[in-house]
Amino acid sequence: MKVYNSHDIKNIALLGNDGAGKTTLTESLLFESGQISRRGRVSQKNTVSDYFPVEHDYGYSVFSTVFHVEYNQKKLNIIDCPGSDDFVGAALTALNITDTAILLINGTRGPEVGTQNHFRYTEQLKKPVIFLVNQLDAENCDFNNLLEQLQTTYGSKVVPVQYPIATGPNFNSLIDVILMKKLTWGPDGGKPTIEEIPANELDKAQEMHHALVEAAAENDEALMEKFFESEQLTEDEMREGIRKGMVTRSIFPVFCVCAVKNMGVGRLMEFLGNVVPFVDEMPTVQNTAGQEVALDPKAPTSIYFFKTSIEPHIGEVQYFKVMSGTLREGDELTNTDRGSKERIAQLFVCSGAQREKVTELQAGDIGCSVKLKDVRTGNTLCDANCEYHFDWIKYPEPKYIRAIKAVNESETEKMMQVLNRMRQEDPTWVVEQSKELRQTLVKGQGEFHLRTLKWRLENNDKIAVEFAEQKIPYRETITKAARSSYRHKKQSGGAGQFGEVHLVIEPYTEGMPDPTVYNFGGQEIRVNLKGKEEIPLEWGGKLIFINSVVGGAIDTRFMPAILKGIMSRMEQGPLTGSYARDVRVVVFDGKMHPVDSNEISFTLAGRNAFSQAFREAGPKVLEPIYDVQVYTPADYMGDVMSDLQGRRGLIIGMDSEGNFQRLSAKVPLKELANYSTSLSSLTGGRASFVMKFASYELMPTDLQNKLITEFAQQQEEEA
Repeated sequence: MKVYNSHDIKNIALLGNDGAGKTTLTESLLFESGQISRRGRVSQKNTVSDYFPVEHDYGYSVFSTVFHVEYNQKKLNIIDCPGSDDFVGAALTALNITDTAILLINGTRGPEVGTQNHFRYTEQLKKPVIFLVNQLDAENCDFNNLLEQLQTTYGSKVVPVQYPIATGPNFNSLIDVILMKKLTWGPDGGKPTIEEIPANELDKAQEMHHALVEAAAENDEALMEKFFESEQLTEDEMREGIRKGMVTRSIFPVFCVCAVKNMGVGRLMEFLGNVVPFVDEMPTVQNTAGQEVALDPKAPTSIYFFKTSIEPHIGEVQYFKVMSGTLREGDELTNTDRGSKERIAQLFVCSGAQREKVTELQAGDIGCSVKLKDVRTGNTLCDANCEYHFDWIKYPEPKYIRAIKAVNESETEKMMQVLNRMRQEDPTWVVEQSKELRQTLVKGQGEFHLRTLKWRLENNDKIAVEFAEQKIPYRETITKAARSSYRHKKQSGGAGQFGEVHLVIEPYTEGMPDPTVYNFGGQEIRVNLKGKEEIPLEWGGKLIFINSVVGGAIDTRFMPAILKGIMSRMEQGPLTGSYARDVRVVVFDGKMHPVDSNEISFTLAGRNAFSQAFREAGPKVLEPIYDVQVYTPADYMGDVMSDLQGRRGLIIGMDSEGNFQRLSAKVPLKELANYSTSLSSLTGGRASFVMKFASYELMPTDLQNKLITEFAQQQEEEA
C-alpha cells in the first residue's frame, strides 16, 4: 500500500442510532472503493465490521471497527461505532481521534436519541458533521418531514446537498444540488446514470442550490463578494466554501443513501474525498503540558494508542494515531506513560480483522500493531526528541452497576485478570473491589453493556459468573450534640488495663467555629482547646478531633490511641455498619492509672465512649443522591416524570432540544439499580440518561428504620 502524506488523509467517525445501517454502509463503502469484492450482510454474519463472536450472537455491533478506503488518491480512515448508548465509549474515542463525524439517520425514524447524544458530543469537541439519511427505500420514509426535523433541531446550518425525488420501495433517484444533476440507479445500485434535472423538479432544485451556494459563500470573503455580484459559484468554489464551513461548524450538509442497495454511496465517497477537511486543516491538539502538537511529518514522532482489541490466535491488537512525525517499521520508541522501550516490529493499516502491512505512516494517519510488550490503551510512545503525553478523552460516569463473583471461587483471580484485560478494550467498563461493601463491582453504561461482559467471560474465557445488586454505600452521621463516658478496666493477674474517657460529639459543618462551652442538663462543660486535628475521610466528609483535657487527667501520649478507637467506629457506624462522617469529637476529661493504663485501654475506652454518644446524638443514615439527566422524546415526557417520582426523584428542571426533552432530577442511588432497563422499556429504547454523584442526604425515617432493623437481624444471624 502506498504511503499517504498528511494532506491526503481524512479521518471520519461513522455514528448513528441502532438500526441506522452503519454496518451495511461500511460494506458498501468498502465495495465501492474496491477493498472487498463482495458485500457482506449482517444476517449472514460475514461483514467486515461485526466480526467478533459476541456480535454474531447478539446481532449488534459491540466494538468500533477501524477501516480505510482509498479514493481518488486520498485515504479515508473511518471508524464505524456501535449505535447502542451502552457502548458510548467507542463513539467518544472515535470522535476524539477523527476530524469529521457522519451521523447516519434511519429514514423511517428520523433523528433519534442516539443522534442527539452524538451531536452533543460533536458540539463539545467542535467536530464537523455530515447528516446522512439512509433507508430511503423504506415504506414509511418521509424525507421532507425528516429534513424539517433536522432543521428544527439543529437550525439553519442544516443544508441539504441532495434530496430524493420519491421515497419508498421504488426509490432509485436523487437530485444533487451541487452538481445540479439527477442521479438514477439500476436495481443493483453502483454507478448512477447522470441526467438533467426534470422540469417539474427544477424550481425546487434551484432554490436548494441557491441556499447551498449562499451557505458556502458565507465562509470566505472572496466567495461572498462573488456571490453578491453573480449569486453563483463554480463547483470547486462551492466545495471550498463547504469545507471551510464544515471546519467552523457553520454548515451541516445533508446527504442521502440507500446502503443496502448501494445507491448514493459512490457519490458520498466523492464528497468525502473532495470536500471533507484533511487532517492538517483541523485545529491542532494539545498534549497534557498544554503544548500544541502540529501534524508535521518532519517533527519528532509521537503516537497515541486509542484502542485495544483481543483477537483469537493473535492476542492484543493495538490501534494508534500518529500525532506527529513519521512512524516507520522497526522504530524504537519510549512509552512516556510507563517508562519502557517499545520496538514497532510490525506496522499495519486495517479493515476490521484484515490487516495490510505498510512501511511507514505519517502524521495524522491511523494504524495498528501486534505483539507489543508493554502498551496499554491511552499510552503515548515518542522518539528520543520529545516526551509528549496525550490524555484528552473524557468518558461518562457509569450508570449501571452490578456485583460480580465467579461461581467457582477458585476462578476469582482468573476472573479479575480477564476483567482488567477487558477494560483495555473498553475504558467505560470500571472494575472496583469495594472494601466498604465487600463486593467486586463492575460498572458500565447499561444492562446490555454488562450482559456483553458476562457473555464474553462465560463464552470466551469459560468462567461462569453471576451478578447481584450492588449494596448501597450509605453513610451515618448525627444531628445533635451528646456526651458520654466509658471506663475500660481489666484485671487478670499481673499488669491490668485501665482507661477512662469523657467526650462530647456533635454534627460538624464546614467552617463552623471552634467550640467554647457545652451545656447538658444544667451541667456546663468548658472547652480548653489544647490540640485539634482535622481529618478528611477517604469516604467523604470529615472528623474533627479536639483535645480539651486539663490538669493531666489523660496524658497527651494516649490521645492518638483514643483517636484510633474513634476512627475504628467511624469505619463501622453503629446503625448500619456504614462509614460515619461529619462529626466533631471533644475529649474533655478522663482518668488513667500509673501502672495499668496503656494504648489498648484508651483505644477501647475511646471506641466505646464514642459509640454510646453516637447513639444518643440523633443518629441518621445518609443515602447517596445522584444528578440524573434524561433525554426523551416529548411523547414520553409524562411517563418518564411519573417513573422518576415513583423512584423518590425530585424533578428540578426541564427544557427542550428540538423534538426531545431534557429532564433533570435528583434521585437516590438505591432507586437507580435497574433504571437503565426500565427507561428503555418505558420509551421503546428511544430515551437515554446520564447520572453523576451529587451528595449525601438524610434518608426518610421509615426507610431508615427498615434498614436499621435489617442490619440488626443480619448481625444476629452472623453472631
